[in-house]
Amino acid sequence: MTRGWFALVVAVGGLGAAAAAPPPRPNVLFIVADDLGWGDVGWHGGLGKTPHMDRLVAAGVELDRHYVQPVCTPTRAALLTGRYPGRFGPHVIDPTNRRALPPGTVTLAAALKAAGYATFQAGKWHLGSRPEWGPLHYGFDHAYGTLTGAADPWTHKYRPGPFEDTWHRDGTRLDEPGNATELITAEAVRRIREGAMLRAAGRRRPWFGYVAFHAVHTPVAAPQEFTRRYDGITFHADPAKQDSRLRLAAMIAQLDDALGRCVAALDETGQRRDTLIVFTSDNGGVAAARNPYAGDVPDSPFNSDNAPLRGQKNTLWEGGVRVCAFANWPGVLGPRKCPAVIHATDWFPTLVGLADPARPPQADWDGLDRWDAIAGTGPPDRPRPLCIVHASGRAVYDGDWKLIAAHEGPAVLVDLATDPGERNNVAADHADVVARLRAIAVADAARDLSELPSDLRTAPP
Repeated sequence: MTRGWFALVVAVGGLGAAAAAPPPRPNVLFIVADDLGWGDVGWHGGLGKTPHMDRLVAAGVELDRHYVQPVCTPTRAALLTGRYPGRFGPHVIDPTNRRALPPGTVTLAAALKAAGYATFQAGKWHLGSRPEWGPLHYGFDHAYGTLTGAADPWTHKYRPGPFEDTWHRDGTRLDEPGNATELITAEAVRRIREGAMLRAAGRRRPWFGYVAFHAVHTPVAAPQEFTRRYDGITFHADPAKQDSRLRLAAMIAQLDDALGRCVAALDETGQRRDTLIVFTSDNGGVAAARNPYAGDVPDSPFNSDNAPLRGQKNTLWEGGVRVCAFANWPGVLGPRKCPAVIHATDWFPTLVGLADPARPPQADWDGLDRWDAIAGTGPPDRPRPLCIVHASGRAVYDGDWKLIAAHEGPAVLVDLATDPGERNNVAADHADVVARLRAIAVADAARDLSELPSDLRTAPP
């Protein structure tokens, strides 16, 4: 039974006060980590100390098969538009400083704002590194952080070049001292408290907060108080690798602490039960990383862990696209592990479905409203296949089958039900499945924009 029909039954049928009602329009705190590996978090038995996230997972819905794009810009475009990133041009399937979304694109923030929500963004944008391409032009009332991708945690600078100085508030360049994760957390907490103040003044509006941390992307470093949490732990005998993994572990603990402070602000302001928290990473972790950013943080020769998944960031293997994720909403979502395939594009239709059930679906959405699967009130099966694009090719998911259709080399077919580590290519034994999924990949590619928009051809990449 759909949510809209259920609401009609309650209204017309007079089921009484004891009947279950559709959930109220929630505040939405949507948190995106950067380059967090599957094996980096406590609830996966990983290397990082994540007690706050562990509690949120235990009390909420662990999204066990939550998929994103293999790298950062594409995931953010998918999340905020409900569409696959290739729909906007070939530059959007890779990290880019160009404008990712055409002017006037209806984003998740814009749709929620039209439904009466206050909106704010804090942290990493990476959908266009010029102020005129920033969050305020895509539905956000306020924005703070970097317009570019990653930044040094202490200098807040991007890579040397035209976009090196990128820290801003509402599109205006800003220089301020402090650690980036701490500053972003403080901004998120301030906006959460601002929402409570409006409610106390009788002007309550639900709010949507999009908090995109730079953690744990390189440059990997955190304040010493987080490093000390791993005193006595040896990650590697090599001193450089020990230092590298210790810095990562500290940054994971800092990210977890940031979530804890956001939850504390919700509790203290009486908004906790009115707020849906969603957490995801933008892609999988990276095993080792060089630091090209403007600052003094060392390279990371021993970094994230995606085990037992195969691969890492910037690949179509599960370690690149299946990420740590959960949803938590006290009193609405009970503790469970959700086996459904959820993708970044699904959050637009899902959250708009909660906020504005009367809004008709957009014809160009690639994502699906997956609330019933998340809440456990509907089947987990995905009504249509999922496609994930990468510069190397496409992955197609249909039930337990996964096809990696590379531009070069043979196709890889995996049965994820029996081979979640993707060790066995069974394409030769299932030619019919390969042909069917390859046809889906070809049809999906035909819907992408194959050329760079004309007004961006002189913009720096």
